[in-house]
Amino acid sequence: MSQNTNPIIVGLDIGTTKIAAIAGRKNDYGKLEILGFGKASSNNSVQHGQVLNIENAVAAIKEAMVNCHASNNNLNIKEVYVGIAGHHIKSLQTRGDLVRQNTEDEISQADVDQLISDQRKTYIPAGDQIIDVITQEFNVDNYQNLKNPIGMNGVKVGANFHIITGDKYAIRNISRAVEKSDLKIKDIVLQPLASADAVMCDHDLEAGVAILDIGGGTSDLAVFHEGILKHTAVIPFGGENITADIKTGLSVLKSQAEAMKVQFGSALAQEAKSNAIITIPGIRGMPSKQVSVKTLAQIIQARMSEILDFVVFHLKQVGMDSRTLNGGIIITGGGSQLKHLIQLTEYQTGLNARIGLPNEHLAGGHIQELSKPMYSTCIGLIMKGYSDFEKRAKYFTPENTSHIITPQEFKAPVAQAELEVIEAVEKIAPLEAEKLRKRTSIWDKLKVSFMDIFKEEEEKDLK
Repeated sequence: MSQNTNPIIVGLDIGTTKIAAIAGRKNDYGKLEILGFGKASSNNSVQHGQVLNIENAVAAIKEAMVNCHASNNNLNIKEVYVGIAGHHIKSLQTRGDLVRQNTEDEISQADVDQLISDQRKTYIPAGDQIIDVITQEFNVDNYQNLKNPIGMNGVKVGANFHIITGDKYAIRNISRAVEKSDLKIKDIVLQPLASADAVMCDHDLEAGVAILDIGGGTSDLAVFHEGILKHTAVIPFGGENITADIKTGLSVLKSQAEAMKVQFGSALAQEAKSNAIITIPGIRGMPSKQVSVKTLAQIIQARMSEILDFVVFHLKQVGMDSRTLNGGIIITGGGSQLKHLIQLTEYQTGLNARIGLPNEHLAGGHIQELSKPMYSTCIGLIMKGYSDFEKRAKYFTPENTSHIITPQEFKAPVAQAELEVIEAVEKIAPLEAEKLRKRTSIWDKLKVSFMDIFKEEEEKDLK
């Protein structure tokens, strides 16, 4: 067995109902081994994806991290990838072009990085902040719809971009909560993109697919077509809204509404038994209450239909339908566990639907609970971390790194060039040559000082 030198990457999902931390590392077969797992209740610190009580959020994050450490005492977690969602998330499409100066050279990663960097200067409303810049398709001169321009030759390279923005104060609150938990944020990632990484494969990307992540406070949508991210959206309703509807509609406690939703809930009223009754214990000696399972399903279906109406609206906005999204809709997140949700989704959208489980990239032998859709975002954050790590590793390979000039290599050609210039001048103007020699001697002194600095640094390194 070869020793695994891959880094351990930690995903931190700060959700409306729970905070989860998962540590993982890729094995020699490219599958993700789970090395640690911990979770905690959000403790009413997060609403609709936004941290509203930093102290409670810090306590919940610390509890999740303690539980993660308890599952594996060898873990030493300092950096995390964090998911973000919420009503404040917006997206826009932009276009960028770069006219290259050295047209004889191949297009490099540096050119692509420059294009992306330029898009971070895009005008966005005051109070917003760019979270991510995602490249879609490239073009080089007259060549269009290229997936990767690196290695090609051309004068003008351009690309279409999908830019994701969020409220800077909402982002700052998440950052503060994490940093006060003695952790460093490696990157902030949009939750539906993280979930997509966890539940999708290459075939889904090629076929075209919509990812619907139904969380506690929001439902997040990401649409892919021909391997390109086409659209993202945040729908302002989630599982907590369904629970609140049940609480109000049936006049029960929130805890009772949540329990009924999980145990007896259905997203399709016609599939519920009309004669089935749920008996709810009375509060503090009051008589018990009876609720029809069909009535419960009608309340749930009304809210789920509203969420799916938003999905249909966004798909029409970007021109996606059953002919373009051959992979249909993948539903994930905690809210995806409702009974008969697939049937309701297929009926309302006209697309095939399935539940997305985050075991697409997991190695065998993991905790069975982690196969539940509610952990898709957290596992996707680890996948995002590995994507960044592999890109950096590829970019900094020996063939991509330039040769660093040593002091000895620097000194010789400069001195030789100066000598040749002085000798040439001396033939036609001896007095000017003498002045040059004096100036050169001053430069030599500066060079000696410069070389001494290098020498001192080399001696320090040796020590």
